[in-house]
Amino acid sequence: MEDRSSILIFIDDEPLPIANFSTPVHLELDTRKLVDGEHVLKIVSRDPTGKEGVRKIPFEVRNGPAISIEGITEYAVVDGVLPLMINAYSKGDQTRFLIAGSETPQSIPSWLWVLVLGVVVWGLYYFIAYISGS
Repeated sequence: MEDRSSILIFIDDEPLPIANFSTPVHLELDTRKLVDGEHVLKIVSRDPTGKEGVRKIPFEVRNGPAISIEGITEYAVVDGVLPLMINAYSKGDQTRFLIAGSETPQSIPSWLWVLVLGVVVWGLYYFIAYISGS
């Protein structure tokens, strides 16, 4: 039998690996067992002579409901009263689509109001020019 490298897989700073395999490895990482937030996947490989290689992959788990906030951004400097719109929605059990709460309502952006006002003013200009020319 040929010697193969071994793979140890760690999550965050756990002292014990969650898995130990011989290469090649096909693995499914179930993130439902992890708390939401930032984590680090640490992969340690050992070749048959004992030399080690380490690779760390940071990732973020978001299995819980997604939270959408309108009215404030991260690191914003604010004062006074802030009107906020907050929505939280989950993926559900992924076997059926939940329409209620799956979309976040948003206010109409200011650039759209400017565009509509521009089209109305342009239309009024040509309407007045048409009436004046008759």
